[in-house]
Amino acid sequence: MAAHRPLIRLISFLLFMAPMAAGAQGLLIVDNPSEPVRLPRPIIIWPPHLPHPRPVPPPPPVSYKIKELDVQARLIDQVAQVQVSQTFVNTGRRVMEASFVFPLPYDGAIEQMTLLVDGKEYPAKLLDAKEARRMYEEIVRRNRDPALLEWMGTGLFRTSVFPVPAGESRTVSLRYAQLLRKHEGLTDFIFPLGTAKYTAEAPEKVSIRATIESASPIKNVYSPTHAVEIKRPDERNATVVFTSKNEVPTADFRLFYDVGGGALSTRVLSYRPSPGDDGYFLLLASPEIKSDGKKSAPKTVILVIDRSGSMSGKKIEQVREALKHVLNNLGEGDLFNIVAYDGSVETFRPELQRFNDETRNAALGFVEGLYAGGSTNIDAALKTAFAQLQDSTRPSYVVFLTDGLPTAGETNEMKIAGNAREYNRVRARLFAFGAGYDVNSRLLDKLARGNFGQSEYVRPDENIESQISRLYNRIESPVLTNVRLQFVFDEIAPAEGNPINRVYPSESFDLFAGEQLVLVGRYRKAGAAKVAVEGMVGERRQAFDFPAALVDKSHDESFAFIEKLWAVRRIGEIIDELDLKGQNEELVKELVELATRHGILTPYTSFMADDSVNLRDVRGNAAIAGRRLEALGESSGAGGFAQRRMKGAMQNAQQAPAAPGEGMMDGFGALPDSAPLAGARRESKQAAQNIRNIGNRAFYRRDGQWVDSQVTEKQEAAARRIKQFSDEYFDLAATHGRRFSQYMVFDEPVLLNIDDQAYLIEP
Repeated sequence: MAAHRPLIRLISFLLFMAPMAAGAQGLLIVDNPSEPVRLPRPIIIWPPHLPHPRPVPPPPPVSYKIKELDVQARLIDQVAQVQVSQTFVNTGRRVMEASFVFPLPYDGAIEQMTLLVDGKEYPAKLLDAKEARRMYEEIVRRNRDPALLEWMGTGLFRTSVFPVPAGESRTVSLRYAQLLRKHEGLTDFIFPLGTAKYTAEAPEKVSIRATIESASPIKNVYSPTHAVEIKRPDERNATVVFTSKNEVPTADFRLFYDVGGGALSTRVLSYRPSPGDDGYFLLLASPEIKSDGKKSAPKTVILVIDRSGSMSGKKIEQVREALKHVLNNLGEGDLFNIVAYDGSVETFRPELQRFNDETRNAALGFVEGLYAGGSTNIDAALKTAFAQLQDSTRPSYVVFLTDGLPTAGETNEMKIAGNAREYNRVRARLFAFGAGYDVNSRLLDKLARGNFGQSEYVRPDENIESQISRLYNRIESPVLTNVRLQFVFDEIAPAEGNPINRVYPSESFDLFAGEQLVLVGRYRKAGAAKVAVEGMVGERRQAFDFPAALVDKSHDESFAFIEKLWAVRRIGEIIDELDLKGQNEELVKELVELATRHGILTPYTSFMADDSVNLRDVRGNAAIAGRRLEALGESSGAGGFAQRRMKGAMQNAQQAPAAPGEGMMDGFGALPDSAPLAGARRESKQAAQNIRNIGNRAFYRRDGQWVDSQVTEKQEAAARRIKQFSDEYFDLAATHGRRFSQYMVFDEPVLLNIDDQAYLIEP
């Protein structure tokens, strides 16, 4: 009887090899001689108004779910000490016999490896790479599950067997240490989180906590894959936290950090898939962490607050608390004032005030006396605020808040935006907050873009206080202002022009203590370069320079995320230009091409989720997108609000989305369909069925097969047909490694481009 029980091998792959090498944590694989058992997948809830392509199969007799995954990592200089705890629940109807299998790193750099199942240690047997590969291939052939291909090809440790009764759970714990890789001075920590997608249900909780300890000051800390919370109590310690609940992970967790002395640290990573095309670079820059006793450079802050009638009630209460937060966190040497406006304009003091206990207490009293009532004179409020700024040698910030349209004084948005540029004689940075759906969001974007700042939008159900407080915490301590970056190359002839192009952010910017600058761009010339950084420290201009190396040809996809992050930012910039300057045929075409190649959905390109759309009909698709972009004519209301909030999120993206439309369709689900965007909500639901983002590729379901967006029509005509699970199929996996195998997760046929050769993999 026991001989016929399914044999479950728990495969835990930890990524200790080159960054793009295979890896997984907590993967149960059934090796049952009597029947194939595939990896579990979460059930996709098909939209009720769409026809289902196939009947929903009954639950399998052998299956499991990942209940919880907890990762604790301690990164000391270049060594990671990691503890993983993962709980599995047998959701099937049979007892599972399980063993834990752990791949050997490429260089054997594992120390102190301990494997526990419900607290009991299990001895492990070492299998070399050849024996391990044979075992993986045997399981792939038997279970006929293409997803298993991703984890072939390393040596491994394997424990003895342990049972998991039906309905019960087991907690597997792993402790290990590894030496981390470095790239251009950045230490690279990867935890293979993406394999947790093979589970019958979404994990209840996934949590990662990584602490960084260094003998030298920590500079850049950046995750290209996950929106993490970073706490930096001092210059030699940092804590990075990521938590998700009831979500299926789609990407491995990756974290970069570097150390060093000096007031500023800059690091550059590059990616160039083809020497014939421009490459992509990512630049990280961080100023030194401000110590407790160190003074920040003095700044000027003017708070311009809407107190019109629509601000009554909860809104004005939240604004009062936000103003109190700013006033209680101004520093010695700072200048400030408060401008409150409705149909008329009132200031706390006629001129800027130097911050001290006396002026703070008086300002707090002024804030308590704020009440809402009257109309909205935006132009006069900005004129009053900018008139107080006369000193161009110190950083100046105008925080502007409104919840409505201009109804008094000048009400034309073009004139208000033009006037603000004229009023601003000291290059102050304006941060505009739109609270609620009644704002003229296009006006706020024009004000921010014309005055070197940013616009942010606060939904009716969000807290104004927390949004303004978060902004002020960011700009509290300027370290380097009016910063400009330049790449300097040797032997560049003037006729060659600037080899660096389309850099985002494109304007000069300020760097603040504890802030991480993430800058992306493209380059034509490879090789050694120097990054020259200039900016103002107080009233002094200061210059820094750092070495950089831009690759001529990338031999793997370790840094392919840079291309996709650049594409997200570029799409945000295109939408912004179309919004503020009007339709442009070439820009719409570029928007469609970028969105198609990378699977980046917006309400203007979500029609690509319809499996009847021809991906290669750029002209026709651009015409559809152009009609949808007419929705940018909505300057106010929920539609205008949602579009400009989305646009700003793309322009300031810190990570590329791991799934189609992730974060980009935010807010559109609750909107009534406007004429240009009718269908976008339905199409966003189709995206889960018809578009997959894997690594740096976008795949579209068309005519019963999955098509790699990088396959050209000419390549498709000459595609090599490969039978799934054939010898040739496994030979391709052995030859190309993860460049091939990571894309073999589909049950349907898949058309894939590898080195300009198309392969059609058929079941």
